[in-house]
Amino acid sequence: MTPKELKAEMRNARLAERDAIPEEERIDKARDMLRHSGDAIAVEPGMIVSGFLPIRSEADIRPLMERLRERGARLCVPVILDKLTIVFRELLPEAPLVSSGFGTVGPGPDAHVLDPDLMLVPLSAFDRTGHRIGYGAGYYDRAIDRLWQKGLDPKLIGIAFDCQEVPSVPAEPHDVRLDAILTESGLSIFSPEIG
Repeated sequence: MTPKELKAEMRNARLAERDAIPEEERIDKARDMLRHSGDAIAVEPGMIVSGFLPIRSEADIRPLMERLRERGARLCVPVILDKLTIVFRELLPEAPLVSSGFGTVGPGPDAHVLDPDLMLVPLSAFDRTGHRIGYGAGYYDRAIDRLWQKGLDPKLIGIAFDCQEVPSVPAEPHDVRLDAILTESGLSIFSPEIG
């Protein structure tokens, strides 16, 4: 099997495991994520943090995002512009949300587009060396590459449930390694700038 085929197989299997978690249990696991990381993630006032609004069976990290806001973070979420591009629009507490593609919602076109310093990244599978498998469209890989082209180096924290771990992700040269992974069991840090 090619790395792409292996990734697709792992993606499908881990997402099926995630989908099988009952909703109430997912809520409890997301609370555990907040407990493990709400005060552990290094955030300074004014720091731009991108999170995401959950779709399908993703962890609901809105309470974590709110805790980071309370600690001074400026929040944004991804919005799909076209088949290749996402941007990160500022998420303000009372701002209306609009449909933004791929089953997501986000701030409308009047919201400021921000460049994140720290990104909370959804994923389908991960390993304990910081490699991840996304959803297959490459949005985050391209967005991170654009930030690098601007001379920025956002820190990346993968967000997943324990059941999404695999022994080893078949990493390819274009894959971006995470600085940390957050699950209901805790925050595993691979880079000292996170904690």
